[in-house]
Order: sequence, then C-alpha cells, then structure tokens
Amino acid sequence: MARQTFWKGYLKLSLVTAAVSLTPATTESNKVRFHVLNRQTKNRVESRYVDSVTHKPVPDRDQVKGYPRGEDDYVLLEDEEIEEVGLESTRTIDIDSFVPRGSIDWIWYDKPHFLAPEDKVGVEAFCVIREAMKANDVVGIARLVLYRRERAVLLEPQGKGIILWTLRYGDEVREPVAELDSKAEIDSKLLTLMKQLVKEETKDWSPAMVQDPIQKRLKSMIRGKQKSLKKAAPAKKPAPVKSTGNVINIMDALKKSLAADDGRKPH
Repeated sequence: MARQTFWKGYLKLSLVTAAVSLTPATTESNKVRFHVLNRQTKNRVESRYVDSVTHKPVPDRDQVKGYPRGEDDYVLLEDEEIEEVGLESTRTIDIDSFVPRGSIDWIWYDKPHFLAPEDKVGVEAFCVIREAMKANDVVGIARLVLYRRERAVLLEPQGKGIILWTLRYGDEVREPVAELDSKAEIDSKLLTLMKQLVKEETKDWSPAMVQDPIQKRLKSMIRGKQKSLKKAAPAKKPAPVKSTGNVINIMDALKKSLAADDGRKPH
C-alpha cells in the first residue's frame, strides 16, 4: 500500500537542510464506524449548533469562540486573533536542541509519525542528521504546526528513518496519584514464585497480542446482517408491512454477541 503523506516540508539542523515528508505511523481507518440515522426514514441525522436559550440554529457567520470570565460573561475571540498568537507554519522542522535518548518519560509521548526524505537530493543530509543523533545517543527537539496546533516534537532515529513524536503539553500531564513505598519489604518466597510465573508467561511479541476483539465481533455481526438482507431481498416490490416494533438495536445485538462469547469461553 502506498504511503499517504499528509505533510511535506524541510528538516533543518543549523545550515543542513533536507526536504522531508511526514506520514502518521498509526491509523484508525479499519475501525468500525456508524452513522446516526432516523429510524423511521433511514436518513442520516445532522448535528447543528443551536442557541442554548432560544434553541434556534446558529449560522456559521454568527458563531464565535468565547473564554468564560464570569457567569454568562465571556471574552470573545475571533479565529484570526487566535491564529496570530500561534507559530507561523513555515513548513520547517528546525531542530533547536538535543536531549539524551530515553530521558523523556513515556507519558509525554503523543502520536508517532514516519519522517522520510522526500527526494534524492535530501537523502544525504537526512542520513547525516540521523546518524549523528545515533552516534551521540540523543533525540532532537523542535516545534511544528500540526493538526492546526503548535506542537513540540521529538525526533528519534530508528533504523533507516526517523520517528517524529508529537509531545504532550506540560499542562496535559498529571502528577502521579500516589508515591509507592520503595522501602516496603517483599516476602522472598512470594517473589520467587512470582518471578517463576512471569517467566512461564513470557512470550515473543506479536501484534496479535493487541488485536481488538470487539472490532472483529462487530465486523462479523455486520457481515451476517448483510448476508441476511441479501437473502431476504424479494424479486418484486413487496406490499408495505406495518412495523411490529420488534427492531433489533445494534447495541442490543452487540451485548448478546458478547454474552454468547463469554458463555463459550472456558472458565
């Protein structure tokens, strides 16, 4: 499958520049998605902004962002004003500092992307930057406008490429709920048994370990419904039939499917 590049620009370190492209390293395209429909007409239901008091629809031209400063009192901000305080989208990943590899805790990591050279001219510059980071065992820190927001990003050399991670903002990371007592005594016999159990349950990593069983069951259920609809399709237009009200809700069907699967699992 071809790479779906969603960003193109330049990787820069001092005077060394390389044309590069970014591709999201993860995808949710295989996820089962539903539309909300009108049960009677089967037409899709639209979401609209309505006034919380008058309950009348608000057209796009009358919608504005507001920051609350008191009850029913807001500071109004236009989209242009908000964009002015952001980083100018220069399409350049300018590495301004490096930190030791592994020094940033996992909780700061957000979304991974594949960073790759975009043309033959930039390959050498890209490789030099990557290998220099490897040799010094460091990762690069830069800033970039992605997903309509200014973001701090981390560049980590990996294999023949570089992984670009968007990093979480400082106010998005919470302090640990509680500190564990590192001086607490552990029963040596209990620890021996636990280590043995962990060893017995250790396996080689496989992506199959993190497959989503709910998605598989949903797809299987949808395929079954599609087949039943095809079989029941009449050759001629049938006479209208009054609904008995016994319509199977997808959520009810899913709950029954899960209950049936749980019943078949060995205990």
